[in-house]
Amino acid sequence: MTQRAQTGGGQPEPSGGAGTRQAIDAGAELDPVHPVAPPGAGRRAVAARGLTATEVAERVARGEVNDVPVRSSRSTADIIRANVFTRFNAIIGVLFLIILVVGPIQDGLFGFVIVANTAIGIVQELRAKRTLDHLAVIGEARPTIRRDGVPAEIPTAEIVLGDLVELGPGDKAVVDGAVAETDSLEIDESLLTGEADPVLKRPGDRVMSGSFVVAGGGAFTATRVGREAYAAQLAEEASRFTLVRSELRSGISEILKYVTWMMIPTAIGLIISQSVIQDHDWREAVRRMVAGIVPMVPEGLVLLTSVAFAIGVIRLGRRKCLVQELPAIEGLARVDVVCLDKTGTLTEGGMDVTALRPLGGADEQRVRLALGALGAADPRPNASLQAVIEAYPDGQHWRCTGSLPFSSARKYSGARFDEADGRATTWLLGAPDVLLPAGDPVLTEADDLNTRGLRVLLLARSEREPDDPEVARQVTPSALVVLEQRLRPDAGDTLRYFAEQNVDAKVLSGDNAVSVGAVAGKLGLPGAEAPVDARKLPAERDRMARALDDGTVFGRVAPRQKQNMVGALQSHGHTVAMTGDGVNDVLALKDADIGVSMGSGSEATRAVAQIVLLNNSFATLPSVVAEGRRVIGNITRVATLFLTKTVYSVLLAVLVVCSQVPYPFLPRHLTLLSTLTIGVPAFFLALAPNKERAKPHFVRRVMRYAMPAGLIAGAATFATYLLARHHYSGPQSLPAETSVATLTLFLIALWVLAIVARPYTWWRIGLVLAMGLCFLVVIATPWLQSFFELKLVGTTMPWTAVAVAAVAVVALEVAWHEVNLRLPG
Repeated sequence: MTQRAQTGGGQPEPSGGAGTRQAIDAGAELDPVHPVAPPGAGRRAVAARGLTATEVAERVARGEVNDVPVRSSRSTADIIRANVFTRFNAIIGVLFLIILVVGPIQDGLFGFVIVANTAIGIVQELRAKRTLDHLAVIGEARPTIRRDGVPAEIPTAEIVLGDLVELGPGDKAVVDGAVAETDSLEIDESLLTGEADPVLKRPGDRVMSGSFVVAGGGAFTATRVGREAYAAQLAEEASRFTLVRSELRSGISEILKYVTWMMIPTAIGLIISQSVIQDHDWREAVRRMVAGIVPMVPEGLVLLTSVAFAIGVIRLGRRKCLVQELPAIEGLARVDVVCLDKTGTLTEGGMDVTALRPLGGADEQRVRLALGALGAADPRPNASLQAVIEAYPDGQHWRCTGSLPFSSARKYSGARFDEADGRATTWLLGAPDVLLPAGDPVLTEADDLNTRGLRVLLLARSEREPDDPEVARQVTPSALVVLEQRLRPDAGDTLRYFAEQNVDAKVLSGDNAVSVGAVAGKLGLPGAEAPVDARKLPAERDRMARALDDGTVFGRVAPRQKQNMVGALQSHGHTVAMTGDGVNDVLALKDADIGVSMGSGSEATRAVAQIVLLNNSFATLPSVVAEGRRVIGNITRVATLFLTKTVYSVLLAVLVVCSQVPYPFLPRHLTLLSTLTIGVPAFFLALAPNKERAKPHFVRRVMRYAMPAGLIAGAATFATYLLARHHYSGPQSLPAETSVATLTLFLIALWVLAIVARPYTWWRIGLVLAMGLCFLVVIATPWLQSFFELKLVGTTMPWTAVAVAAVAVVALEVAWHEVNLRLPG
């Protein structure tokens, strides 16, 4: 029943901010402008007018505003700090300063590379930040606030203490408050308290920020704003940018932890050995020591991961897709089941009344008036009722004496009217199979219409009051209202894309199962011909999961059941994405691995979703999946390159320490090799398209090949170096030994790149060949030979270096084959 807070003539508001807060918190009576009536207040009263402009200005001056910062991304300072002040940048920076002291500058090229990499990372993340911030403003919730009796939408940050906030179905409470007006207001607080059932609110009851409306409407007075609000206190240490679990990021962190522990003892041993061996030339000792430590650092791995995510955000931003949590890009790429809500996802929000079928000799004129009156009685109609209002606008002749708003759990709404002839009747409008008992002949007619993909509502009369829990029992059917739903033109293509990508689509709808199956069948969804009524699903999780694996289309799904279905799928090892736009989807969106909301969806759904499609286009989802697959697949490739370098660098350092020989390279040599076999190729590979579905166990999949490849490369290079030390003699032998070792390592590293770049496309083949050509240019150009101190002496050792590299290449291919055979991804 409709309830309104009484307008009392309470005491004037205290002048102090603290006093105001205490008065409101205690539920004390306030001035007539914004009353808060106690529980049990009258059901009808004059609507509160809200604060005046003067009162708003006073509260702003006192700082009583909702000043919680809503960020969609990190601050500029955070981005710069995260890219500059890293563990590896500190190591490289110290080594770079050492080289600046001992010289020459070409041995410090690695320092300039780090500076360039850091700058690229900062620029790309700032671009991503601008994109996110712009989209966040577009998608930001704007609650309706009543001031001076006039409702208006304002930004959340402009709400002040004592504001009157209006609520309707799907609205989220953005601040704490006390109910001032109710119209059968039902609020779901499960995201905050765990309470499963919606709470029917009465005047004076508490409203917690973060809860959302599932049925009815009303208004509440803001009693706590800013950081004092309940939801703000829960999230004090987090922002919307806070990352959900990311296997990619956690995997890289794990790898870097192990690399750091490997580096420390190896670097200490290298420093000591080079100081002893090169005691006559401490500068040369320092240079070769630095050369041994620098390549152990996978400095570009973190950078390229950040850049790949950032560019993904920018690309998706161009498609009006707001990524509220970055790993959501990664998560959607791992999804193997996507659960779809029919309304607003497969169909457009609007619909049209196509037929009215009176039942049991009902007067069609009275039926039309009843439908018009039901539409007029609901201040916030859903899509179905809006279509009824447009078809039957004449609803002002009957007086409404009580109402029952629609909820997804009930699946019907109703109202009681004093009709023109003096009769008092309760009319209900909702799902026929909910309002009528099984076997009723009307259901046969309704099912026939449902098989054509039409939505059917039953208009029925009841002798009970709307607030009677038994109002839907023993109703008298009066008419069937037939509505046609508008299919999204892009929905069929999107469903086909998921099928091609081996992602199972499950339709979970509150509508009649037969109707939902017919709609899905029109879109070509496999399995749509066998829809399942969710009310018949087993409650036990394992049995429910098996039923979900077997079925595709499920109708009459209750909001809580949607949540349980997502959990059941996850219990069988599925990674689940949930899309939706209505308040009935909130709980399932929250529990899904990835929640996707339409931009036109309710505030509550947008708040809990990790991805918001601001253009309301279901067809944007394949773009998100493609970006995620590009990021994960390509970072796996790139990580293999970086970790191979780390492994062979550590092995070379260990062999040098054990053999008590000079380190075979100068920093300039490894900078050249890293640039041509890792740095430049990694940049292109990280941003290339990649359609392969993401696989779990990132660390294992990277290390399974990086380890053997690094060991082969390190052993072969050191073997060539020892052969060269035996072959060459004289004071200038070390540069010649270094040159042939460099040749062997380059050829092996280039082949690792060729393996990682598979499957080949024309540009990947061109990339590998271009890197090989660049190295040939270096060793064939005199001034570059001098700059990099690379000169192949004679023919015996250069060809020996090529031969050793050829043997290593065979070993790499065997290792690649064995790894794929024994440890499939």
